[in-house]
Amino acid sequence: MNSLEQGKKIIKDKIPLISKNPGVYKMLSSTGEILYIGKAKNIPNRLKSYVTDSNLPIRTERMLSLTHSLETTTTNNESEALLLEANLIKKHKPRYNILLRDDKSFPYIYIGNKDKWAQLTKLRGKKSKSGYYFGPFASIGSANWTIKILQKIFQLRVCDDTVFKNRVRPCILYQIKRCSAPCVQHISEKEYKTTVNDAIDFISGKSRRIQKNLSKEMEKASKELDYEKAAIARDRIKALTQIQTSQKINQTNLNEADVISIYKETGKTCIQVFFFRSKQNWGNQAFYPKHDPDDTIKDILSSFISQFYENKTVPVLIITNYDVSERKLLEKTFSKKENKQVVIKLAKSKNELNISKLAEKNAKQTLTQKLIQSNTNNDLIENLAKKFKLNNNIDLIEVYDNSHIQGSDSIGALICFGIDGFIKKRYRKFNIKNDEIKGDDYGMMKEVLFRRFSKAIKEKSGSLSLPDLVMIDGGKGQYSVSREVLNELGLHDLPILAIAKGKRRNAGEEKIYFENKEFILNKNDPLLFFIQRLRDEAHRFAISTHRAKRKKNLSKSLLDQIEGIGRQRKRALLNHFGSARAVESASFDDLKSVEGIEDSIAKKIYNYFHE
Repeated sequence: MNSLEQGKKIIKDKIPLISKNPGVYKMLSSTGEILYIGKAKNIPNRLKSYVTDSNLPIRTERMLSLTHSLETTTTNNESEALLLEANLIKKHKPRYNILLRDDKSFPYIYIGNKDKWAQLTKLRGKKSKSGYYFGPFASIGSANWTIKILQKIFQLRVCDDTVFKNRVRPCILYQIKRCSAPCVQHISEKEYKTTVNDAIDFISGKSRRIQKNLSKEMEKASKELDYEKAAIARDRIKALTQIQTSQKINQTNLNEADVISIYKETGKTCIQVFFFRSKQNWGNQAFYPKHDPDDTIKDILSSFISQFYENKTVPVLIITNYDVSERKLLEKTFSKKENKQVVIKLAKSKNELNISKLAEKNAKQTLTQKLIQSNTNNDLIENLAKKFKLNNNIDLIEVYDNSHIQGSDSIGALICFGIDGFIKKRYRKFNIKNDEIKGDDYGMMKEVLFRRFSKAIKEKSGSLSLPDLVMIDGGKGQYSVSREVLNELGLHDLPILAIAKGKRRNAGEEKIYFENKEFILNKNDPLLFFIQRLRDEAHRFAISTHRAKRKKNLSKSLLDQIEGIGRQRKRALLNHFGSARAVESASFDDLKSVEGIEDSIAKKIYNYFHE
């Protein structure tokens, strides 16, 4: 019996044992790897299609050939199965599923409703605070632009509570008319609350009413000879008029909608999502789902939508440029999840078609650029393999570098590169643990490589898959210790390149070491530029990581070094004495007088500074 028939038999034997309920099924390999996650209204009926269908796609046959076991989870209904499937796919990323890559939370603008001097800020993640949330915005840039506009018109504060409560005079934002200085009460609480409500109305799409109110306010102030107040209202009207004529505000009738357009070419796909709220375009984002070249646009779009909204708020309207598989089920699931009627529709009206075509045009342009970049990267990687006669196909390259200052704040850095460019999700930093080797480049490199690859070969959770090529920022010595570590771990076939700077450390004079041989590339060789680009990115990441660690260590208080002093006690001490230095010079009796500091803790603090 071949492996395909074996896989079918495993599923066939399992079918009679499964109840005829909706739910999710997982196909697993011999090593326990989840190959595929699917959902069904009736799990046994869905599984029968894998056994009885004689015209299965080649990709499905490959999956069945690797299947050694099957797991199922029943749910109360098909909607729950859809949500569970999307959650599990995003969590486990099975190789035979359509995967949404680069998924992330989007920024929202938040205005609190409990503080009498409400703050204007950005937030990501869960909406745990009480107040008003506006979004999602496609990028931080879009959110920042809107906040800047709100500052300009309504002059709301953006500083955090700590800064706000400790100001004794207005900051520069007051001078440039971006804040009304509530910190020093240059505006009354009643007036500030009115401007907050106006800002909420404005971002909700009620700008015309605000403009009328401002006009009335300006006329009233002029009649009362309060020209300063009239001038403020005039400036706000002027800013509001400029914004209404700006390209950022789109004249659409989409009050709460996401426009999703897909474009597929040469087996690759780009999906553009445009966010419309309050008849305003709050930006767009491109996504490149991972899928089999033979997957249909309808299936890709359906899978994308279910995964995309798994952890996001669903708008009342989703407009697409193609029909979506299981549209009714998606609508039902989202409507139940959000407790409101959600509609997914194909663009039909003139306005909808215009926006949908614009999104599709963007998808086509960004995919074309990505394909060109991928082809260029692929050519460079192939030239690299050809130059150094590397036998294996190079898909992933890992580059390593170290950074420290005279042994302090020592870190190791790893970056990764593939045909799509730098893979930021695979970047890693390593805090050097062995104090004896801090400052020793060879020792640091050995520790970093051993920790990274020993974890991978033991298949520990969170470990990265193995790369096809390792590059080291260093010379012959770094090459030798790196080869020694990989050989010790049994990775004899994993090739290593070491890039050493020339005598004068000038770009273009690099020496490359491979298998104990030295190579010097022509200064104008594109391959040399490519290697420099990888080395420089590793160096940039190492330096920035080192600086962040150094800054964090410098900002640590002396109190952090005393055992038993947690956040609350530290805050109590600093509030009482004003600084860690003042705590250091405090007497035992002074320390005891601080609220929350018992005699034993006061003695420990005093002894720490005086013994």
